[in-house]
Parts: sequence; C-alpha cells; structure tokens
Amino acid sequence: MLALPFDGLSPGAHRLAAVFVWAVVYWVTEAVPVPVTAVLASVLSVVLGVAPAQTVLAAYGDPVIFLFIGSFMLAAAFQETGLDRRVAFGLLRFPWATRTPARTLATLGAVTWAMSLWMSNTATTAIMLPVGLGILKSMGETPPPGSAVSDGRSGFPIALLLMLTWASSTGGIGTPVGSPPNLIAISMLRELAGRRLTFFDWMSVALPMALLMLGLCWAILALRYGGAARSGVDLQRHVAAERARLGPWRQGELNVAVVFALAVTLWILPGVTAMISPQAALPRFFERHLPEAIVALGAAVLLFLLPIDLRRGQFTLTWRGAVGIDWGTILLFGGGLSLGKLMFDTKLAETVGTAVVRAAGADSVWALTALAIVLGIVLSEASSNTASASMLVPTIIAVAAGSGMNPIPPVLGATLGASFGFMLPVSTPPNAIVYGSGLVPMKEMMTSGIWLDVTGGLLIWLGLRVLCPLVGLT
Repeated sequence: MLALPFDGLSPGAHRLAAVFVWAVVYWVTEAVPVPVTAVLASVLSVVLGVAPAQTVLAAYGDPVIFLFIGSFMLAAAFQETGLDRRVAFGLLRFPWATRTPARTLATLGAVTWAMSLWMSNTATTAIMLPVGLGILKSMGETPPPGSAVSDGRSGFPIALLLMLTWASSTGGIGTPVGSPPNLIAISMLRELAGRRLTFFDWMSVALPMALLMLGLCWAILALRYGGAARSGVDLQRHVAAERARLGPWRQGELNVAVVFALAVTLWILPGVTAMISPQAALPRFFERHLPEAIVALGAAVLLFLLPIDLRRGQFTLTWRGAVGIDWGTILLFGGGLSLGKLMFDTKLAETVGTAVVRAAGADSVWALTALAIVLGIVLSEASSNTASASMLVPTIIAVAAGSGMNPIPPVLGATLGASFGFMLPVSTPPNAIVYGSGLVPMKEMMTSGIWLDVTGGLLIWLGLRVLCPLVGLT
C-alpha cells in the first residue's frame, strides 16, 4: 500500500491507508488476537508519523471506554453472585412457558435476549449454553455431535442452540451497553459529527427493532426445525431441581439486583424526562454531573462497598472477579476509536467512502443507509462486529458529511448490520461458543444464518425508516 501511487491522498492519509489494510487483513484472518491488531494499528500510526502518540492514544481514555468497564464489572457481579442463573431459571419455571417445544424455544430466546441487553453477547451465550444443554438433556434431545436433521433426528437441538446465539446478538443491539459497536457509533457520532445520542435515544430506536428481530429469529427457527420434540414434565423437573440447588436469595444477589436497577434508572431517566418536558433542567444536570460513564463506574464502585458479610470482610464484588472482565474487548474498542478518528482527520474515510458510494449509486440518506447495512453485514461475517463497526462507521460519517446528509440513520444501519454475523462460527464469539458444542453442523449454521442475514437486513432498513423520523433522529 505504501508503494502504490495515490494522488488523491495526503502523505498521512496514504500511510494510514497502509495501516488500515494491515489491520483489516489481521482482523479477518485473526493472524494475531483481534485486540492485539487494534493496538498494533495504534503503534504503527505513531511509528509512521500519521499522528503523535498523545492524539493516537487519547481514544483509549474516551468516556465510553469507562462506560464499558463499569458495565462489564456489573455483569461480572451477576455471574459471581449467581444472579444470572437465578434469573434464567426463574423465568423458565412457569409451566405455560415450556409446555410445547415452540414455547420452550421462545422462552429461552426471550431470557437470553433480555440478559444480553445489559451483558456482553459472549458472556450471555456462555452463561446460557449450560442452561440450554440441561434443557435438551431433560427432554431426551441430545443427539451425537455432528448429527444433522437429515439423519432422521429432531432438529430441535439445533434450533435451541441457534436461538441462544441469535438472541444474544439481537438483544445486544437494544441498549448502548449491549454490544461494543453500539458505543462505537455513539462515540464517533459525538466526536466526528457533533451529534449526541443519549441512552434513551438509542433505546427508542434499537429496542423495538431488537424485539422484532427476536420474533424473526423464533419464526425462522420454528419453521426450519419445527419437527417433533418432547417437552413438559421432565423439563419442569429439571428447572425445579436447578432452582432448588440455587436455594433462597442471598445477600449478594440482592445487592447486585438493587445496584443494577439503580444504574438502569439513572441511564434512562434523563431521556424520559427530556421527552416529557424538553425544557426540563434534569437532563442537563445528568449530562454534567451523572453522564452514562460515571453512572456505570459508580455502580461498579458501589458493588465493592456493599457488604455480604461485614464481619468476615466479604463484599458483593471482589477484585478477583472484577479484574476478569473482557479487557481484550476494551483494547479493541479503544484501538477502533483511535483508528476511526484518524481516518476521519486525514480524510481517508471521506475518500474511500465517496468512492464506494459513487460505485453503488447511493445518492440519498436512505440509499446510503441500505448500503451501510449491507456492508455491515458482509464485513461482520468475516471479522468481529467491533472491528467491522470500527472500519465502517467513520467512513459512513465522512460520506454523510460530504454529501450534506444526516449521518444518524446510515450510522445506525452500519452498526446494527455489524451485529448480524450469523452464518459462520468465526463471525462472532456467540456463534463460536454454540458451534463448539458439536451439536450445530456448519451447514445448518450457514443455511439458517443466511435467512436471518437477508430478512434481518431488510427489517433493519424498514425499522430505521419508520422509527428514526418518529423519535426525531432525522
């Protein structure tokens, strides 16, 4: 890339293009761990003189990074105290929820979806996989690894395990903290386009779409794998046994539940207040004194202060539990923000984006949104959703700015599309976790995933077309 002539690029943009291509190749091939590639891009940007270290590394201190750290620690407390499994089995205990295979599929999907609104997709899938395998065992539906539906076996195990990964990914788009691409979009819109999306703004658009996507996931899996499967009494016995094993509510679980409810309230309250009374002072107070990142960090600190057993010095969250959060995603996030800002500052994103848009003929905001959705889905099949968003979002913002378009709908399209890698195990960690069970053949993951990619992409476009004007984001 450095040797090729690019007359339209400045020397800094030319060198950054080489760094960008290197990063894309490493992200797609996973030659080194994905977070390491993000850090490598930052290192090369400084070494090659694209920007000074203070500029390149500033993105790692973005407030959105600390929103992630706080929310990850809150999720760690869910796991450390066992509140995650209590919530899952608590919702599965109702007989009507598991009376038929279709209801069991819907209930497990809804539980997974609801958890992934607030926890990482990977953690949610890792938590729910043992729950799903236990349900299959209680129903007598555990075929040998690699079995296919064509072998004459029930397709219900495939449907249930695919529902876990699909519900995790679709639920992750519903809140800003549900998935890294969401915060990348919010941060870059603020830094590069001067457009601020609040927690409530994001949920106003994304949450209804996430709910529709959950219904679409269920419909596709029920239609493709709606064969015979047992359900009912054995499953209820399994759920009852697991709940009995959990015992009564413990102090740690109560502490986490209270802190979680407080954090969610503080995240959502400013947006609700602004919607009811646009002139209210409360949203401005929160923006100055209690922004989302500070609420997340405050919630994490509170977990270290609330005791479980004060005499023994036991508190709700231990440092051992907190330090085990996904630091790789945080580094990937910081590196992606840094690379995106450099692409915007050097006008590399504008040059590349304009060429792509000209080739595709996207000359309106909704045509650009459609193109962004397609690019997001295609990129996410080959690389992580965070890497895909880091590559695509600054490009879309630059194109929108150069064309005088509103950047919010196309950026949302690119971001939501980046969470829709459903065809391959390498597309997203939840897919890899489920594929690792040995119960989902590659062919089934690919054929079902392409159905969801196509219909989901269309649903994203239609949803944005309706909801963005409705909530005032156009």
